[in-house]
Amino acid sequence: MKCALVRPDGTVLHEERHPTLAARGPEAVTANILEIAAGLANRAENPIAVGIAVPGVIDEENGVAVWSSNVGFRDVPLRKLLTDRLGLPAALGHDVRVGGLAEARLGAGRGQRYVLFVAIGTGIAAALVVDGSTYGGAHGAAGELGHIVVRPGGTPCGCGARGCLEAETSARSIGRRYAEISGKSGATAFDVVARLDQDPAARQVWHEAIDALADGLLTAQALYDVDVLVLGGGLAEAGEALLEPLRNELKKRLTFHRMPRIVKAELGDTAGCKGAALLALDHLEKA
Repeated sequence: MKCALVRPDGTVLHEERHPTLAARGPEAVTANILEIAAGLANRAENPIAVGIAVPGVIDEENGVAVWSSNVGFRDVPLRKLLTDRLGLPAALGHDVRVGGLAEARLGAGRGQRYVLFVAIGTGIAAALVVDGSTYGGAHGAAGELGHIVVRPGGTPCGCGARGCLEAETSARSIGRRYAEISGKSGATAFDVVARLDQDPAARQVWHEAIDALADGLLTAQALYDVDVLVLGGGLAEAGEALLEPLRNELKKRLTFHRMPRIVKAELGDTAGCKGAALLALDHLEKA
């Protein structure tokens, strides 16, 4: 868990990190969240609102964590629990959407009206931010870019389909594919990037992954027509080894669509807690 005290202008006054310890079960995780939030509120001089972001399917309007495979949430009313515990207005958001919100307002997408933030780690998800506001969809499940099928009949995906973008080009799938080809068990995407100059198998896996990612981003640009595409998550740490060939491959695929700027996220793994703070401030304004 990444936690912070954040001023309305985005300035971070204090940061903390705590283990989620999801193996203890959702009730224990919820209790831990409330305890940590209370500690942060006590540390602040004049707390005015609290924001929280979690993975999974989120009902932002009602403040409920509907479902999360990561921590086992099932219909947990996190917003109400926070308000009852802290006596403060609270907002609940999706972890990738609030990360996109922070990158759009404070990070690599600032100054642009249409921003698509794509987080590429063990999975892939996206957040569309228009004029500083995110779009969650009718059921809180918008932005599941990782489950666009880019290779029909391809690698089985955890969602039940085959050939999803996430199954073909997430950091986890890149590591798995390289391990299959090279025979190096336990290989990671980091190993692939580190060996691009000397290992043909690494170059093959990297090229296949970028090809699939470019196909997925082509679909995203056809749907969203954004100004800037911000890549975050662990895979984005590859920097230009990822960005330059990806720009080239996407440009080859575009016909009448405009080429977005493709940039690396600036806020790192603090984007989520900064975005949660922004969400809380937005909620306060609306209230």
